[in-house]
Amino acid sequence: MSETQKSVTAWAEETFGPVTEHSVLVRRAMVEMEELLEATEAGNQTEIGKETADIAILLYRLLELNGLDLTNEVTKKMAENRARRWQPKGDGTGKHIKG
Repeated sequence: MSETQKSVTAWAEETFGPVTEHSVLVRRAMVEMEELLEATEAGNQTEIGKETADIAILLYRLLELNGLDLTNEVTKKMAENRARRWQPKGDGTGKHIKG
């Protein structure tokens, strides 16, 4: 079975109860980002996968609570990104050029 934003959110609500404030999901995602950083620095692919999934689960819940869909939001944001001009930093990242 492939999970969806709705199925993940339903499981989380059943398991942990309702979200009292949306910011708790963001704060928890920040904790998981630290764990992902540790896994990445250690080069541990198994943990990279698990920690990335933990973050996605939290983001799914946040989006679902706000009536948003991750795929749609990424699609809209990528259209915006593609319309911008970018300055690469040389490390695989960059920033958009204003104007």
